[in-house]
Amino acid sequence: MHDMTTLDEAYRRVQEFKRTSLRQTISLLEDAFQELGGNDSARTLEVWPINAGLLKAALTLKVASAQIDGVVHSVGILLALPHILEPDEKVEHLSLAAGNTGRAFDLQTTHRIAEFKFIDWKGGSETIRQNSLFKDFFDLAEYDTPKKRFLYVVGLKHPMKFFNGGRACKSVMSKNNSLWERYSLRYPQFSKVCAFYEHKKAYVNIVDLATIVPEFAATRELLEKSAES
Repeated sequence: MHDMTTLDEAYRRVQEFKRTSLRQTISLLEDAFQELGGNDSARTLEVWPINAGLLKAALTLKVASAQIDGVVHSVGILLALPHILEPDEKVEHLSLAAGNTGRAFDLQTTHRIAEFKFIDWKGGSETIRQNSLFKDFFDLAEYDTPKKRFLYVVGLKHPMKFFNGGRACKSVMSKNNSLWERYSLRYPQFSKVCAFYEHKKAYVNIVDLATIVPEFAATRELLEKSAES
């Protein structure tokens, strides 16, 4: 277990290094070290300062946050439940751990099946995040059930840009052979994500949690700031 003082100090050191924007700091460092030799590099490291203490601080935070995705996933789902469940609706199964847990979906109730995506979108190519989002949408759309199907996200901008975009379905499933086999056998006529989404969008409700869960409005702002820094 990490001492809180140690974590606070590590966080302070890392924030000092990042300054107002990690991207800008990295850009400055790339320029600062261009054409420098060994001695000049050492002197420049002292000026910033970049040293073993900073590396230790970064590693301390990394170790402390190793399971943070699981924390976000589980807490996010639990906070959402009081706001999304109908008065006569009961939870049948919960899968709070992030990743492959053996259960079909994150949430199964008497009324719905649902997947939750608490993705920190960066605004770039986002291929891995898009691949995961597509799998959840596909699994929900294809599941044999009379229940309602929900894909809960935080912010609609990036998910909907992906679903309405022209990325090739084969590319999206290139790392998941079993999913690609299922998809290509059933829907060979849809080669692009937008075409499949248009065909299946009526089956799955894509909902922005920030519009129905107060705690997620602030979370969305935090994620957007994170994407900008």
